[in-house]
Amino acid sequence: MQRVNVRDIEGMEFPAGRRTRVILGDNGALPGELFCQGYVEIHPGGCIPAHHHETVESYFILEGAGEMTVDGETAGLAAGDCVFVERNREHALRNTGSSELRMMFVYAPKQIVEHWDQELSGRLQ
Repeated sequence: MQRVNVRDIEGMEFPAGRRTRVILGDNGALPGELFCQGYVEIHPGGCIPAHHHETVESYFILEGAGEMTVDGETAGLAAGDCVFVERNREHALRNTGSSELRMMFVYAPKQIVEHWDQELSGRLQ
């Protein structure tokens, strides 16, 4: 059995106001063979900036409130909501609440997506 507690993963703090912890995947605490999974805390006012990639992806909201935009369509999200994003669709998630928005993402096939480096280098905001 391979096991990890998400609280033991340091993760990465991003300039747009979030901490991402990769649980499974090439850059995760555990190896992911077919997909990548992670846990994200988006700080109040923070976001995952608009981006797109070759992978399909799902966002599952664990707690908090946010606003998700996919290809120009925006909807409010709350705990228990799940959004599926098809490949190459532009998407973004913003924390609209006064506390942390906690969510899980899964994308497949597994790879290290480009938008993380783009955001860290200041090319994506």
